[in-house]
Amino acid sequence: MKKTALYSWHEQAGAKIIDFGGYLMPVQYSGIIAEHKAVREAAGLFDVSHMGNFYVRGVRAGEFLQYLTTNDLSKVSDGEAQYNLMLYTDGGVVDDLIIYRIDAETYFLIVNASNAQKDYAWIQKHIGAFEGVSLEDRTDELSLVALQGPMSGAILRKVFPDEDCNTLASFRFRKVYYNGTELLIARTGYTGEQGVEICLPNEVALELWSVLMKAGEEYGVQPIGLGARDTLRLEMGYSLYGHEIDSTVNPLEARLKWVVKMEKGPFIGKEACRQVELNPRYAVAGFSLDGRALPRQHFRLYNSDRQEIGTVCSGTLSPTLQEPIGTCSILREYSRPGTHVMVEIRGTMHQGVIRALPFVQR
Repeated sequence: MKKTALYSWHEQAGAKIIDFGGYLMPVQYSGIIAEHKAVREAAGLFDVSHMGNFYVRGVRAGEFLQYLTTNDLSKVSDGEAQYNLMLYTDGGVVDDLIIYRIDAETYFLIVNASNAQKDYAWIQKHIGAFEGVSLEDRTDELSLVALQGPMSGAILRKVFPDEDCNTLASFRFRKVYYNGTELLIARTGYTGEQGVEICLPNEVALELWSVLMKAGEEYGVQPIGLGARDTLRLEMGYSLYGHEIDSTVNPLEARLKWVVKMEKGPFIGKEACRQVELNPRYAVAGFSLDGRALPRQHFRLYNSDRQEIGTVCSGTLSPTLQEPIGTCSILREYSRPGTHVMVEIRGTMHQGVIRALPFVQR
């Protein structure tokens, strides 16, 4: 098991530690519900240093990534980031990722922890056709922390008084310095709240984490584990690899058509997407259940005639709404909000209804 540069802090704080993506990571501290509410109402600090960090460099780096991914990277300028997908030739998702354009010849990629080795191999497999483009894995050298919540801006101003990070627009980033060390601060996140993600060298991660926690005391900041990270993203309807998307799912059947730019030039998986675009069968939708039974991944959905129509992707008890919610992969004709469905939970049918995403409007 790998450990992040912040592991000792989590251990001393009494966090419950689990294996996640090959790392020992905090799943909760004070409790998932309390941590979730802290992010929605005040601020939360996340250690997400298990994510994979790659640099792609070279004169043809942009051209290569444009071919490797589904979104239109030509629309991205220096200092901007873009949510993107890598696909297999059959249209299944290799991974979802964020690409940061440092300059025309330098791109920084953040990929999912559990997919990092697979992603590296996939990128390396296709890079040879683009002469002069190189791939560098910096995962073991860099840390990533996320400061999220309505009070995150006030905390940032205390820690970086000379850097107006709060003027950053969504999916923009800038380089700043902390005690002489270069950091990358991006207006990105996985909670639906205002906030930033900070990428920094391992050697200063613990110091900056402690400073952010201290600066945030008056604003109610709390350390947040992976448990609340999941409930926060699910309330917003954000995809999680291995749940809403995976190697068997085409993004056009997973609410991700907006990330697939069919009008751009060639990209891996384009032809498979074209075929699905002509006749999509499934859709990813939100749903809620009556009562308190919790839907879990792979549970089955049925229509009023008890015909199977889909499966649960993710499910939880929403801390904000105080009701069971989830996402499902469902036949398109049943994906309209307001459609009544049933979910089988341990042999019992539970009444539910398809809901528009996100569940929580911010």
